[in-house]
Amino acid sequence: MRVLVVEDEQLLADAVATGLRREAMAVDVVYDGAAALERIAVNDYDVIVLDRDLPLVHGDDVCRKVVELGMPTRVLMLTASGDVSDRVEGLEIGADDYLPKPFAFSELTARVRALGRRTTVALPPVLERAGIKLDPNRREVFRDGREVQLAPKEFAVLEVLMRSEGAVVSAEQLLEKAWDENTDPFTNVVRVTVMTLRRKLGEPAVIVTVPGSGYRI
Repeated sequence: MRVLVVEDEQLLADAVATGLRREAMAVDVVYDGAAALERIAVNDYDVIVLDRDLPLVHGDDVCRKVVELGMPTRVLMLTASGDVSDRVEGLEIGADDYLPKPFAFSELTARVRALGRRTTVALPPVLERAGIKLDPNRREVFRDGREVQLAPKEFAVLEVLMRSEGAVVSAEQLLEKAWDENTDPFTNVVRVTVMTLRRKLGEPAVIVTVPGSGYRI
């Protein structure tokens, strides 16, 4: 899952991004509304965690732009105000969910994951395919009943492949969904991660390489 965090309180923004990365999400961070508009113009995000009171371009206008562009991206709006009228106004602008500050990080994570599931065809919370059982909320993976310990990026790649339900996923798509914008697009990090993931999942191999196209399960 790829997430954009838009928050002008830099310590908070960086803390949220770090926490979401530990949950195997690819996260980009910006600190004002203008930068947010630049990012959504060039990158596809599953979820935007959007502070409402932003400098340069207000969060409401960023949200309106997402709606105007018809993007499948879901918006979780943050605000220091817990007033009901503010929540209603944010939802009417086009936000998909609303979370007042201060918030518990566990709740933020749960809401981001719930919104992320709504950007694609609805799938069960626990994914199962080819003897693999993946629970995104618990960050657990089992292969034929055996628990498999995965690093965050390995987990993210496996989740993308599982969600594709047998379709081929290109290296470029994996890079886009599992890594942030600071990753060199010419790196071999996808190939190396898939190799490590195959080894950890064990035999028989379930991740198939489709020459010239990508990978599938």
